[in-house]
Amino acid sequence: MAAPRNRRSPWDVRGAMSRPAAVALAVAGFLLPFLAWAVVSMAGWVDPVFLPTPLQVVQRCADWFAEDGLAGDVAVSIGRVFGGFVASAVVALPVGVLIGTYAPARAVLGPLTDFSRYLPAVAFIPLIMLWVGIDESAKVAVIWIGTFFQMVLMVADDVARVPNAPVEAARTMGATNGEIVQHVLIPAARPAMLDTLRTSMGVAWTYLVVAELVAANSGLGFSILKAQRFLQTDKIFAGILLIGLIGLLTDQAFRWLHRRCFPWYHLRG
Repeated sequence: MAAPRNRRSPWDVRGAMSRPAAVALAVAGFLLPFLAWAVVSMAGWVDPVFLPTPLQVVQRCADWFAEDGLAGDVAVSIGRVFGGFVASAVVALPVGVLIGTYAPARAVLGPLTDFSRYLPAVAFIPLIMLWVGIDESAKVAVIWIGTFFQMVLMVADDVARVPNAPVEAARTMGATNGEIVQHVLIPAARPAMLDTLRTSMGVAWTYLVVAELVAANSGLGFSILKAQRFLQTDKIFAGILLIGLIGLLTDQAFRWLHRRCFPWYHLRG
């Protein structure tokens, strides 16, 4: 067996890396695909109808902002995504805690939720239009369906992964079931639950274009679908990249919130 080393290499299992090196690699990993895109498109190897250059996409973004109401489309799409996400979280968090805590609830709701998460949200669009209509609530409903069942199961797993030792200690000290849930299970599961919310927000953004299939006349997803009809590939690229950028900013906001709420969780030995 090799002698132990005091300093772990970045290539060791769970090795450490300095923050400047990590940032440099992250920037490089982010820029390399765009550099490849620029080289391929600007060299003329692919017809611009299929692969516009980055400069064309930037110009389309500028025109979209100046002439076609990009700011309004962004605001509408953010409102729809956050509306569906919040509506999903309000219901999924207590249901997930219930499933992860009590065996009868897990037996009754677990298989049903497991089955429902495989149902494609897009298949519900005709029913949503029939039941809800075609206004904003229909778009929110599509995102809700796309995120709710996954979120329930992930929250249930977060609660179920809390070790038994603190639960048994609280029971030994005379805590009731409600007190164990309130003061042991939920506090212990909070870091993982916030990570679940961050992951679910990413899922919500992926359902935006699907949601805006429902009689939309604004939004980033609607603009992408409209651009497809007119072969405006540069606008399609612009819309996709904007959704990715907004999603990345949202993800980083969740990461910042996680570090602020649970600083002890991020301490490294």
